[in-house]
Amino acid sequence: MTPATWVLESDVFPDSHSPLRAAVRDAGHRLVDWSDAWWSDGLPPDLGGTHTFFHGSLGNAARIHDELDWSPGSFCNTASFCCSAWYESARDWLLHADWRLMPANDFVASAADVAAAIGCTDRIFVRPNSPLKPFSGRVLDVAVVTLKALDHGFYFDDESLPIIAAPIRKVGREWRFVIVRNSVVAGSAYDAPTRSAAPDQPQSEAWTFAQVVANAIPAPADAYILDVCECDGELQLLELNPFGGADLYACDATNIVRAVTEAL
Repeated sequence: MTPATWVLESDVFPDSHSPLRAAVRDAGHRLVDWSDAWWSDGLPPDLGGTHTFFHGSLGNAARIHDELDWSPGSFCNTASFCCSAWYESARDWLLHADWRLMPANDFVASAADVAAAIGCTDRIFVRPNSPLKPFSGRVLDVAVVTLKALDHGFYFDDESLPIIAAPIRKVGREWRFVIVRNSVVAGSAYDAPTRSAAPDQPQSEAWTFAQVVANAIPAPADAYILDVCECDGELQLLELNPFGGADLYACDATNIVRAVTEAL
């Protein structure tokens, strides 16, 4: 196996990067610490090219994909991870059975009509279409929907930013899985409010469900993150995220490094 270079922005995910860094070293790969100064000062001359993998902040993962010629790089083609790119193909497993995609300003102007069309009454769930998450998903009162309530002017300035509006669902347990070439290679249960995590095992029901979904939907990238949740007693697909900019929680770092470097 050809040694790879892993470029890690470890101050973003200190907990999950500790085992990841160890796994990279144990596998005999080169480990390089990311520096934001490279955007202004230039990359080190011996960095980049083939067999280079980035993991860190979502913003840097997206920019590396768009601007650097690393291969495979950061697995962060943002267009492939927009909800509009994969929601329809995942409809049978998706947490939201009904939704509306529209510009934020159009949603604000017609929130009551949108809510009624998808079966909402007083409250509605709203999230950005973009995987770069210019604002966090949230529940809004239909009667008082405003651009300010979506953090317009603080996190984003484009009034026509595409958003997804959907009915509110009560989410229970959650899991995060790493998918490489359509196979689940690592998984972690986690608690979103406390960000506590525990490894998940291949024999678990959630792992099996994640593999079913990964087999059925078009892969947004050779390596990506698939989030599963429990709602009303059933397992459902919560969202997809770029591998290069997503927390790995308690996913097995050794399996991730082996699968990513060997398969890609």
